[in-house]
Amino acid sequence: MWFFDRKTKNLKNLESSRLWGDKVKIKVGKLFLAAFVIWITGTVFAMLTCGWLFNWVYAIPPVIAKSFEAMFTPGNMVASYILGFLTSVIFVLVYAWLHKALPGKGVKKGIYYGLIVWLVGAFSGMVSMPFYMNIATALVIYWILQALVLNIIIGIIAAAIYKEGKKNKKII
Repeated sequence: MWFFDRKTKNLKNLESSRLWGDKVKIKVGKLFLAAFVIWITGTVFAMLTCGWLFNWVYAIPPVIAKSFEAMFTPGNMVASYILGFLTSVIFVLVYAWLHKALPGKGVKKGIYYGLIVWLVGAFSGMVSMPFYMNIATALVIYWILQALVLNIIIGIIAAAIYKEGKKNKKII
């Protein structure tokens, strides 16, 4: 069971964690700050890679992408931004839950976390797509590599912002 502690501004778990033997505390301010920075980074990264540098990959037959006009309707843009921020919050929330169990310190924790998310999510989810979908293999390879780079970058951001503070330090 979770509750919000107004004094420390943390989400707290009343039950002990079986993995670590202590209570899991979520630093709400850092969680939303990291999620916001990750959301902006992911959006800019997608604009630079998919929208500009590697946009040619979407023209490889069979073409599966919507037209530019269909993608950028107001409804699609609002839904895309809301879902992008929500997935950023989830990404950081899972990092906050797992960060004590990740090897290394600081940025290394973020790199490991980004690799784990990529292996479990993007790589395992996309690697077999050309075998059961009418989609260009080059596009799938691009998505897998793009997800690898982006997950490492946002893992580093999560680790840098959501880092462990000193015990005497005020928790945001």
